Amino acid sequence: MDTFKIGYFVGSLSSTSINRTLSKALIGVAPPELEFHEIEIKDLPLYSSDYDADFPPAGKALKDAIAASDGILFVSPEYNRSIPGALKNAIDWGSRPWGTNSFARKPTGIIGASPGGIGTAVMQSSMRSVLSFLDAPQLNAPEAYIRFVADAYDADGTVKDQGTAALLRHYMEEYSAFVQRVLAANAPGHIGDKEPDANKLNR
Repeated sequence: MDTFKIGYFVGSLSSTSINRTLSKALIGVAPPELEFHEIEIKDLPLYSSDYDADFPPAGKALKDAIAASDGILFVSPEYNRSIPGALKNAIDWGSRPWGTNSFARKPTGIIGASPGGIGTAVMQSSMRSVLSFLDAPQLNAPEAYIRFVADAYDADGTVKDQGTAALLRHYMEEYSAFVQRVLAANAPGHIGDKEPDANKLNR
């Protein structure tokens, strides 16, 4: 069985974030073909084009981690009806310098948890606009807006509630299938390659 390296972002800097718990839960129910590594964002300075000529170590590490990933998963809260500042800053680092957008053609998934009923829906809508501009294919369905209920999870992220486990397992199975479809579509000879097949372009 082929394996696929998935880099994941946790959009909160808090060590006790419910979205960090959610990320552990998602990894726990994910199909075995997915291997996960967290892409850290807490040490990044605020992005400025002044860094473009010489990225700091944290910026280089971020871009290297994205480049080493077959797919990207964003697990994030919603702050003030939008993307948390630390996560948006990380996305800005990953897309710069101009012409070196690390997110291009990486299959992405967006999921998030909130104590309230809205379940990060507005943050996810904002993220979709950003990722569309960055040419990052997105899993559009199923959508997953998680109302976080603490009793459904153990401290290590194990899901105790069977309904929640089934929902998260279904999401990760669909995400795995999406990653594989996108990577197959990105195979050499497809439209969008740096050196595309002229015959396909003329169809």
